[in-house]
Amino acid sequence: MTFYEMLDQAGSVRPCYAEVQNWVERTGISGLNRRLEEAEAIFRRIGITFAVYGEGGDPERLIPFDLLPRIFTAQEWRVLDKGIRQRARALNAFLHDVYHRGEIVRAGIMPADIIYQNSAYRPEMVGFSPPGKVYSHIVGIDIVRTGPDSFEVLEDNCRTPSGVSYMLENREIMTRMFPELFGQGVVAPVDDYPAELLKSLKEVAPPACKGDPVVVVLTPGALNSAYYEHSFLADLMGVELVEPADLFVDEGRVWMKTTSGPTAVDVIYRRIDDEYIDPLTFRPDSLLGVPGIFNVYRNGGVTLCSAPGSGIADDKAVYVYVPEMIRFYLGEQPILSNIKTWQCAKPDECAYVLENLADLVAKEVHGSGGYGMLIGPKATAEEVAAYAERIRANPAEFIAQPTLDLSTVPTLGPSSIVERHADFRPYCLVGKQLRLVPGGLTRVALTEGSLVVNSSQGGGVKDTWVMQD
Repeated sequence: MTFYEMLDQAGSVRPCYAEVQNWVERTGISGLNRRLEEAEAIFRRIGITFAVYGEGGDPERLIPFDLLPRIFTAQEWRVLDKGIRQRARALNAFLHDVYHRGEIVRAGIMPADIIYQNSAYRPEMVGFSPPGKVYSHIVGIDIVRTGPDSFEVLEDNCRTPSGVSYMLENREIMTRMFPELFGQGVVAPVDDYPAELLKSLKEVAPPACKGDPVVVVLTPGALNSAYYEHSFLADLMGVELVEPADLFVDEGRVWMKTTSGPTAVDVIYRRIDDEYIDPLTFRPDSLLGVPGIFNVYRNGGVTLCSAPGSGIADDKAVYVYVPEMIRFYLGEQPILSNIKTWQCAKPDECAYVLENLADLVAKEVHGSGGYGMLIGPKATAEEVAAYAERIRANPAEFIAQPTLDLSTVPTLGPSSIVERHADFRPYCLVGKQLRLVPGGLTRVALTEGSLVVNSSQGGGVKDTWVMQD
């Protein structure tokens, strides 16, 4: 039976949702929908849009915002907080290991080909340790809930997890819409995230840095789908937003062009994919890169956040082994469990997947954004058969998972409150310390019965409240 997060097993409103229920009753559905129109007008006015590549016409559009928050109790958050931090530590330990001795392979825990033949693995990083041995500085862990006390990790995002601007803007909107509850101080704040991010970035300054580290956000430019977030975070941190043309390499440092002359840059929070960073090291045809920046990085002249090659840790084939990573590197039992996953690279598991594909969710190991996946129970027989042929052609490129009974959260409909499936992405910051604001991004599938929450696939977002004790 699907767990509806607003109600307990007896069908009564859970205490953490009591104030929201009172708000709904006081305001009424029509009043809430008027508030929602106000919120969307604000989003549109300040430019919170995202681009969907490949669409005709104007690709800029709002991510649908839902006015009703998703709520975690303080006790639930304590479990999530510990589990998220644990996972971030293990993933960074794994990244250091695979670019050095590869002990996890030597111990027979992980097969070598999943790592060393993976397109996300960067041989150029072998033998190099970034400052603090931190590879993934912002770890986004996608979590689903399947019961009152059951949280499971759907996937890890170790490169440049997006969406944090929505976490912050959703909260800003909700404080305007629901000031009375925030005035009581019962909802934990998330607005210190930019300051915490800046602290984390400064903590990994390179050896060449001698003073207060100069931090910049590196964006591919205004045409990127997440450009709003790049500029938003740079503005909140009080640092420069730069494009590759604003940077150059000289005398073993990276310099930023300014009106008062070149300024040395110490830490670059990059939102550009690995292969486009440096045309001298990676893709020679890249127009986005800064020539020579990778050598400066390896020689201790600048820090790149996140490290090139960190994407190996969020590959879906590698995901299967994260619980073993936690045991191997940390000597601890996993606090958050993985979802049961079949690896099509293994013949016996592939046979099971092909036999039961109509009942499973199948994914490309390198896929993201809800693309390249098959939800068996929602697919036609023809779609299942076509996907099976793809798996047979290249089994190692696919995994499969059961169709989960994801929890549902209260969502504002045109005439009533409705239940919709959701997931949750918190953002763990990794520097000398681990930092985690109490909250994250809740993504919600706005279509009844849908399990796909990705904004590129029609999903929406909502504010996430962690209640204080």
